[in-house]
Amino acid sequence: MTFLQRMARIVNLAVLPVVSSPRLNRMTGARMTVVRYTGRRSGRAVTLPVAFRSEHERLVIDVALPDKKAWWRNFTGDGAPLTVTLDGVDRHGHGVAVRDGDLVRIEVDLSPPG
Repeated sequence: MTFLQRMARIVNLAVLPVVSSPRLNRMTGARMTVVRYTGRRSGRAVTLPVAFRSEHERLVIDVALPDKKAWWRNFTGDGAPLTVTLDGVDRHGHGVAVRDGDLVRIEVDLSPPG
């Protein structure tokens, strides 16, 4: 585990309770959420606090320093299901990683299937 990964783990552990609490999340300006997904290789449940921007029934999660992180790779190719908490409500969606040069974003479709 690299230094950056260790630091990210510590920061995530500190930020997760803030983002998970509806009252405390107001401090973030409703720009952060909790993402839950199952790791493709590990099969383990993963919970991460992330910053996002909203576009109708779609969220965009920008991945900072993507070449130093691995979590976003769970959403490459056809993507994968995930759950985000918005306004205290769990919403199911489908995330797809989009790479544009050095930039990576996860585009999350929250619209119901069908």
